[in-house]
Amino acid sequence: MANAFFEVPIAVNEPVLSYAPGSPEKAALKAMMAELKSQTIEVPMTVGGEKIFEGKKYAIRPPHEISHTLGWHTKAGSKLVKQAIDAALAAKKNWENMPWQERAAIFLKAADLLSGPYRAKMNAATMLCQSKNAFQAEIDAVAELCDFWRYNVQYMTEIYSQQPESSQGVWNRMEYRALEGFIFALTPFNFTSIAGNLPGAPALMGNVVVWKPAESQIYSANVIMEILEEAGLPPGVINLIFVDGPVAGDVIFSHPDFAGLHFTGSTGVFQHLWKTIGGNIATYKSYPRIVGETGGKDFVIAHSSANARQVATALSRGAFEFQGQKCSAASRAYIPKNLWKDVKKYLVEDLASMKMGSPEDFTNFINAVIDEKAFDKISSYIAKAKEDKDVEIIAGGKYNKSKGYFIEPTVIVANDPKYVTMCEEIFGPILTIYVYDGKKYEQTLELLDSTSPYALTGAIFAKDRQAVITATEKLRNSAGNFYINDKPTGAVVGQQPFGGARASGTNDKAGSVWNLLRWVSPRAIKENFLTPTDYRYPFLQEK
Repeated sequence: MANAFFEVPIAVNEPVLSYAPGSPEKAALKAMMAELKSQTIEVPMTVGGEKIFEGKKYAIRPPHEISHTLGWHTKAGSKLVKQAIDAALAAKKNWENMPWQERAAIFLKAADLLSGPYRAKMNAATMLCQSKNAFQAEIDAVAELCDFWRYNVQYMTEIYSQQPESSQGVWNRMEYRALEGFIFALTPFNFTSIAGNLPGAPALMGNVVVWKPAESQIYSANVIMEILEEAGLPPGVINLIFVDGPVAGDVIFSHPDFAGLHFTGSTGVFQHLWKTIGGNIATYKSYPRIVGETGGKDFVIAHSSANARQVATALSRGAFEFQGQKCSAASRAYIPKNLWKDVKKYLVEDLASMKMGSPEDFTNFINAVIDEKAFDKISSYIAKAKEDKDVEIIAGGKYNKSKGYFIEPTVIVANDPKYVTMCEEIFGPILTIYVYDGKKYEQTLELLDSTSPYALTGAIFAKDRQAVITATEKLRNSAGNFYINDKPTGAVVGQQPFGGARASGTNDKAGSVWNLLRWVSPRAIKENFLTPTDYRYPFLQEK
């Protein structure tokens, strides 16, 4: 029986390896990519620890090489969704009663497995199935996921240490229970780290999970499951299923033990799920926790005092890394007229130097967008811009899906600050710029704030400190992650907890103590050492 107050290893951010020429990590990654491409695997679902392959097969293909098949997966029906829920609930008692340090050890081991023997495999899987270059995969699939798992353990201990005061003769205690029921984790294609954190964070706190990843991320989700199982995660704690959304929703959101939703995806889907949960609220044992990070129409605004080269670099990286398929990607920019000539020059030069192609060629900065549906949506905005007289495409504008879903990084200059690509989330390599009168800085801040329903990330560039102060105040509610003289992407766990409000989500800050608090239900316990034996209070006496 453990009788000590354990201190977990202090969490530090996982170093991002460089993959420089001649480095061992580059050689290992290239070898692993070649190995994975030489195989055609069947990716199983995992329910109660059992590997399930039943059902119709669907091919898994790299977005940048659609003629190649990496493997196959099947899809579940409602029967298997019910089995996943049953498996989770069957595992619940033992898991939530497991000493916290034992749960912690599983996730700490998973982080070390990921940063060590699984590093190349996780990166290679992400590069191949999500078309990320080596650096983008490294900061996401390895560094950030390691950070989630390690920092979450540290935040868990901070939560458990928060205890109430006790008066004389009384001992007050607070315990942090897992939620009563199961959690549904619904994860996106664009970040492998999010796919690992959304089921992982609730599980760490003693919850059991049914996890549905995006279909285009199944290949790397399988590696996450491998790591967790090797780290000692018991069967049934996290159940991985591949299923169409409506099929999963019909079963999960009508189940009385549904206790919470951990979601990253589109605003429209999240709002629909919230409405469904609300409509079924009388069905549930408890009010479900709903945690979601959704869309963004993220901005960069430059003040007339800004450095043009710095602004251009922030746009090149912030808008076009991972083909703009980041919730935080810069997709609209407001540049003052006095800077525009230089910003335009530097930006166009940057884009002209960017190579596009397969991530297997490490010299390619730009890779493919995730699938044909995304390609068709993104390219339709470019096609419309080519026809509109009020906008000009100053870079990019070409696209082709004959071999892979490739779209050139595209920059649109709009005369109308409410042009469609300034307002709507596109989730692709399109940046729209509005050139404004530098004398109307404050009015432009107000315009920026009112243009989009989203409020995820944004950045201000300025040397003038008062301009920074003004933007910080006027844009207080415009972004949950706000950057000063930096691009609006690249939040680091433990440094910039991530999440936005308005139409961008519940702002529960993934990778922080605030997120983990959503997955516990506190119980206050009062123990009286001097229990009264007479109901009479002193006020009742006259003498």
